[in-house]
Amino acid sequence: MPPAGRGTGSPAMGEPEPPPLSGSARLSYALGHFLNDLCASMWFTYLLLFLHGVLGYSTAHAGALLLVGQLADGICTPLLGYESDRSAGCGRYGRRKSWHLVGTICVLLSFPFIFNPCLGCTETTPQWAALIYFTPFIVIFQFGWAATQISHLSLIPELVTSDHEKVELTAFRYAFTVAANITVYGVAWLLLHFQLGHTGPTDHLGKADIHVFRNLALIVVAVGAVFSFLFHLGTKERCHPQARLPEPEEHTPLLQRGHKSSPRPLLLWKHWLQEPAFYQVAMLYMATRLIVNLSQTYIAMYLTNSLMLPKKFIATIPLVMYISGFLSSFLMKPVNKWIGRNLTYFMGLLIILAFASWVALDRQIRSEIYGAAVLLGAGSATILVTSLSMTADLIGTNTYSGAFVYGAMSFTDKVANGVAVMAIQNLHPCPSQLCCAGCAEFYHWVMVAVTGGVAVAAILCLCCIMIWPIRVRFHDISVLPLDGAMPGKVGSSEERSRSSTVN
Repeated sequence: MPPAGRGTGSPAMGEPEPPPLSGSARLSYALGHFLNDLCASMWFTYLLLFLHGVLGYSTAHAGALLLVGQLADGICTPLLGYESDRSAGCGRYGRRKSWHLVGTICVLLSFPFIFNPCLGCTETTPQWAALIYFTPFIVIFQFGWAATQISHLSLIPELVTSDHEKVELTAFRYAFTVAANITVYGVAWLLLHFQLGHTGPTDHLGKADIHVFRNLALIVVAVGAVFSFLFHLGTKERCHPQARLPEPEEHTPLLQRGHKSSPRPLLLWKHWLQEPAFYQVAMLYMATRLIVNLSQTYIAMYLTNSLMLPKKFIATIPLVMYISGFLSSFLMKPVNKWIGRNLTYFMGLLIILAFASWVALDRQIRSEIYGAAVLLGAGSATILVTSLSMTADLIGTNTYSGAFVYGAMSFTDKVANGVAVMAIQNLHPCPSQLCCAGCAEFYHWVMVAVTGGVAVAAILCLCCIMIWPIRVRFHDISVLPLDGAMPGKVGSSEERSRSSTVN
């Protein structure tokens, strides 16, 4: 008999467990988020820098555009997760891959316009008009990004079943995330290097750098399109029969042929909202994303305005961070197996706190910034991979509503990041200027707060999970597959509940 809580995404009673994924299948799956990762790297690292330092928009207007994007992503993500769970997909193509294809097309068509000046705008065009111009492209991009992200994450518990396979697939996925960031920063360094060779030495960003970001965006969508094509070509989504709740007038026949199947519980999106474990993991995931995304957003500002380093460092330092993260991602599976999820996550937070302490105590970091970048990259990789594995553990065998869970987690992440960026931008000491004397001190403490401060909050969330371990309560709901199989008999009128513990 299958364990309680197994949904439509898992083998039914009597069906063999799916075989482990081959190496080529793992590789193909990992390629599916490469376009998103390329775009996210540019979005978080260079959007504020491009709008404020290159186009000359005020800090408030630059923050407002990032906030619009985060809110659009946050709203679209749970809605797309819900639709992805309930839709059947395009024929035999698969519901997850269908949504992935839709999202990919939206990203490819909209992203290049975000890192280009407003078409038709002049120097006398008011900034609010430019904001209106950029908003539709940002909304379409974030819709597509959310559709791709949720469908790709939702494939993890459907492709593999064991905890270690989930960690391994998540690590593969993150390894390509790091590879995408390395690609973006490597190409950015090359573009800046060749620009310096042709236009004369200059260490400050300005309108002369517009073509650098435009060319970088075009390269990103071209490379990402190739990787997305390989994902759709090589990943085979298992087709599962749609399930629905039995109608009130349906009755079980008095006589049935063969063995009567047992009840198959099905967790819907509304059931997750009643689970305390759902909120525990959501808070931890939100704190994780705040550390990773905000540090990525403000590292370039910190380098150019606080440390006064040449602009080539906006490519080299993030590159060092993600090489460190790439190497760390390969240790996730053995470390998780050795000391468990919670201690692995705590170890990553200690590395983040070491980086924050270094930045706070050393105001004149020069070449030592490379060592600090290694710490930040390793710590970010550790907590991100582990938090994603915790989310997959939370879903477990309830893959029917897995996309909604990932969507809800991403909603907290996107809204929190957008609000945090807008708050930081409004606290800027010189909102209408490109730089001032207070910028150095401001971005110094921003880096300390978004790493060390949020890491302390993440420790509190982790303590909550360690004191009250994550337990998902499965409610028995009889499910009728559309292939004609009859459901088992519903239990007594008193609600029965079962629990499974996420290790």
